[in-house]
Amino acid sequence: MPLKSLPRIATLAALPLAIGATHVHAQSTEMAIATILPEDMSNNEVYPALVHFKNLVETRTDGEVVVSIFGGSQLGSEVETASEVQGGRTLQSTIITTGAMSSFYDDYQLMTAPFLFDNWRQAWTFFDGEWFADFMSGTIEEADMRYLGTFDDGGGFVAFTNNERLIETVEDLEGLNIRTEENPGHVAIMKALGASATPLPWGEVITALETGLADGQFNAPVLNTTFNFDEVTDYTTLTGHVYNSAAWLVSEEWFQSLTESQQEAIVTSAREAVEIGHGMSGALATASWEESCERFEECYIMPPEERTNMAEIARPAWRDWIINDFGIEADKVDAFLEEVARVGEEVSDEDVSRYGQ
Repeated sequence: MPLKSLPRIATLAALPLAIGATHVHAQSTEMAIATILPEDMSNNEVYPALVHFKNLVETRTDGEVVVSIFGGSQLGSEVETASEVQGGRTLQSTIITTGAMSSFYDDYQLMTAPFLFDNWRQAWTFFDGEWFADFMSGTIEEADMRYLGTFDDGGGFVAFTNNERLIETVEDLEGLNIRTEENPGHVAIMKALGASATPLPWGEVITALETGLADGQFNAPVLNTTFNFDEVTDYTTLTGHVYNSAAWLVSEEWFQSLTESQQEAIVTSAREAVEIGHGMSGALATASWEESCERFEECYIMPPEERTNMAEIARPAWRDWIINDFGIEADKVDAFLEEVARVGEEVSDEDVSRYGQ
C-alpha cells in the first residue's frame, strides 16, 4: 500500500519512549505493531481490526500484555518493519503486503496468481483454513516470524482504470500499455492478456498516466477513488484479476517468550480481529466501487464467463513464470491452486445444500 514512510532511524529511536507511555503496570509485556495504513477507523480495514485486537488482548491478559499500534508508516517501510520484527526487541508485529511478504517468504509469491478467487467468501475461507495456516507456518523457519492471519489489502480484488476504452473482454486489452507494480508476475499476466506492461514505482503512476507513458493501471477500487484516478483516466472495469492481500506477522522469538495463556490470548484475539477486517474491507471496497461508477465516465463489472476466459489465457503464462523464472516447484504451485479451487467448490456446495434446497 503506497504511503510515504518516515525516516526509519528517527522513528525507531523514538519507539521505546512511545511504548513507555502505554505501561499499565511495571510487569507489562509490550507488543508494538506497525502498519503502513493510517490510524483511521473509517478508511481502511486494518487499523480498526488492530484496535479491537488491542482491547481483547489487554482484557484477556489482565494488562500483562500491552499493545501499541503505530500506523501511517511511522516506523518505516514494510520491509524495514518486518526486519525489526524478526528480532522482536523494539517491534514485535507488523502487517506487510504481497511484494514485501515475498521478500521474507518466497512461497507467498503464489498469491500473485491471476484470477485466484471468484468471491470474498472463497478467499476468506481459504485464508482462514487449515491448509493455508500450514502453508504459512513456513515463515517461522524461513523468517523467524509467526503468521497470525491475512487481511485484504484494499478489499482484495482490483479494477483496471484506463483512458482509452472500457475493458469488457480480453480483446479490449490488446495494445493498451498498463502500469504494473515492479513485480514480474504482474508483467507476465499483462503480456499474456495482450497488453504491454510498464513496471513503475507508486510515486510515478499519476505522472505516467498524465503524460501518456501508460494508458492505464489497476488497483483496488478504494485506491482508485482515494488517489483520484478518475482525474487521469476515464474508464474502470472491476476484473479482480489480482487479489491483493497483507499478512500479519509476529516475532517468533518474542512469541515464545510469552506464557501459554498470553500466547493463547494473542492467537485467539488475532483471529477475531481478522474476521472484523474481512467484513470491513468488503464494505469499503463495495462503497468505493459505487463511488467509482459515479466519478469515472464509464464503469463495468466483468461477468464470470469473461473472467474465466481471461483466466484460461493468463494462468498458463503466470504458471510458466513462477515455476521457470521465480523457481517455485510445480507440485507446490499446483497444490496451491487445487486447494483454492476445492475451497471454492466447497463453499458453493454448502451454500446450496444449506439454503437452496
